Amino acid sequence: MSGLSARDIGHRVVVRHRLPGGQLTDVIGVLQAYDAGWLVVRHSDSTPYRIRLEDVSAAKRIPPMPLRHVDVEQLFLTTALGRPAAETSYVGQWLLRASGGWTGRANSLLPAGDPEMPVSEALKRAEAFYAERDLPPLALVRLDSPVAQEIKQLGWVDARPEQSDVLVLHATLDHLNAEPAHEVAIRDKPDAAWYQAAFEGTPPAAAPAVMEGAPKAVFASIELDGQVVAVGRGSMTGHWLGVDAVRVDPTYRRRGLATAVLQGLARWSGQQGGRRSYVEVLEENTAAMTTYTNLGYAVAYRYRYLTVGAAPSR
Repeated sequence: MSGLSARDIGHRVVVRHRLPGGQLTDVIGVLQAYDAGWLVVRHSDSTPYRIRLEDVSAAKRIPPMPLRHVDVEQLFLTTALGRPAAETSYVGQWLLRASGGWTGRANSLLPAGDPEMPVSEALKRAEAFYAERDLPPLALVRLDSPVAQEIKQLGWVDARPEQSDVLVLHATLDHLNAEPAHEVAIRDKPDAAWYQAAFEGTPPAAAPAVMEGAPKAVFASIELDGQVVAVGRGSMTGHWLGVDAVRVDPTYRRRGLATAVLQGLARWSGQQGGRRSYVEVLEENTAAMTTYTNLGYAVAYRYRYLTVGAAPSR
């Protein structure tokens, strides 16, 4: 007999039940439904297990899946692979990115790994790379990392002092893959309606190359009243789902549409072998921060952009 009830829906549970052959087995996941004669447990890979109550021998609520330790160095590079720039080059293992000036992420040096030369020389090469493309030299650095401190010591300064830190948040799919309250369409390619909903006005020229450049990316959308009113992008890098470009039409906000987009992408990811998710958000974006933290995201690290400081006066 089940030790659960409808009050446990949305919580992580373990259910021991009898298979048709008579043997007992356990299912661990989130209780998705509980009604007359049946319960449904959603596994971490998004698979729903529908179990007859008469087959349940024991069941109970268990603690939420804890957030595991994050390999920050790995995640730092994973975020770049999930949304590659239109153009890339390398200084040793450091990644140079350019995309016509659209977004800091796609137009900055990512100092991950070994530059295979003195840092001062690597920075000179980065400056030359961006000068050739008529772009300001930027470096995306994790706060308090040794390389950030070294770059600062070489004269680079905060490029956006008026802006808050960018937070990279992480979560397990168990926290994210509930059934969305709205129907979410997932497509391999974005259409004109997706781009129209994702941007105010004409999309930047570099947007298609950046948004569609990842090896494994999909585009989520929700349609209401005959129009696309919410969108988001998901990309898979290993077992990580990166979510970005989440935008809701202003007239349709506060309806849970951003949450539904995230849940739709998480459910797609689970079927692709996804286990964890990350998002990047400005700390000052309180609406987005509320959505993400309510879903179980927590801070993995913070980053800022550095640029070349003014030459000292003589």
